[in-house]
Amino acid sequence: MAKKSGFRTLVLLLFSLSIVYVNCALPPRTFDVRMYGAVADGKTDNTKAFLRTWEDACEYGGRSRFWIPRGTFLLGSISFEGSCKGSMAFLIKGTLKATTDPQQFFTDTWIGFRYLDKLTVKGGGYLDGQGAAAWPYNDCSRNSNCRTLPTTLRFDFVTNSAVNNIKSVNSKNSHINIFACHNMNISNIRLTAPANSPNTDGIHIGTSNKMKISRAVIGTGDDCIAMVSGSRDIDIDNVACGPGHGISIGSLGRSHASEFVSGISVTNSIFIGSDNGVRIKTMAPSLHSKASGLTFQNLFMRNVSNPIVIDQQYCPYQGCRIQSSSAVQIQDVTFRNIMGISRTQIAVNLQCSGALPCKNVKLINIDLGYHGRGGKAKSLCSNVIGYSYGKQIPGGCI
Repeated sequence: MAKKSGFRTLVLLLFSLSIVYVNCALPPRTFDVRMYGAVADGKTDNTKAFLRTWEDACEYGGRSRFWIPRGTFLLGSISFEGSCKGSMAFLIKGTLKATTDPQQFFTDTWIGFRYLDKLTVKGGGYLDGQGAAAWPYNDCSRNSNCRTLPTTLRFDFVTNSAVNNIKSVNSKNSHINIFACHNMNISNIRLTAPANSPNTDGIHIGTSNKMKISRAVIGTGDDCIAMVSGSRDIDIDNVACGPGHGISIGSLGRSHASEFVSGISVTNSIFIGSDNGVRIKTMAPSLHSKASGLTFQNLFMRNVSNPIVIDQQYCPYQGCRIQSSSAVQIQDVTFRNIMGISRTQIAVNLQCSGALPCKNVKLINIDLGYHGRGGKAKSLCSNVIGYSYGKQIPGGCI
């Protein structure tokens, strides 16, 4: 009887070990784009080779490493899609260079990632959008139906992922666009384009939640970071912004009436020579919407034209109805520990909606100087309900 019991124990042990062996994680595997025909000469179109690499990497059940070695790889518009069988590390050591062929300009994406979970994009390499060849085709400042130019990096429906140690230069449109994503960490990045380059937002976020952006240097021709409808729980920390249009919420109110903005925090950041510092902007007239739970604190402004702005009469196009009111409710907004030098005399400018005044706006320890003609810095407020605490330079706004 004892022998039979021992035999059963041995069988069960071997069966258990076989289950552990079958279910153990596969080892990481590297997929080198050169093994799929990619050529690092800066001239050969490597789009097909990159897609072939992705297909194999996405099918692998373990941790895949999509490897782009040192060198310059020309790459056309491309979309990397899931879902993949395992997690993916997209490792850029070299330089990816976009096309300068005008026939390939009018698309919304240069490099896109869609329907992916546990994606990491990193490596220390460069993304060169070669935007100077495309910027003359951008007529959006005078044409509301302008044709789209490609965003350098686009993330759609991506979850639990990270982007770090990446440099993007001269994007044709936005450097990074994030849509319908959840739980992403973006850190240690540098995004640059000339101050006069059109619509080259650093990071553009919409319909996404639980985002963290930190240790970023962003200098562009548009917003350093823009958060539009549906942006929730966004934590921005340790960002250097300038040149550019500052860190903005909005514009809001053109669409997505039910996609509110909430839980935005911008802290420990510096703005150098930017057109704006921190800004909330809504269209007028607009659909009904709401922006709440917004905190801007521990910020330094160096030669910034408009350090603190709420603009509920924002109109980037011609033909706006100046007498119309915004239907976007702005409430629970805190500006705390903001100091530095304003390039214009109006350092604090809060222009809220006559139909829906801003509610519970707090100005705490504001110290913004002005050294130009006309005297000291001033504040200008309209339709604002709120409070002021601590030092107030300029004073007399709320």
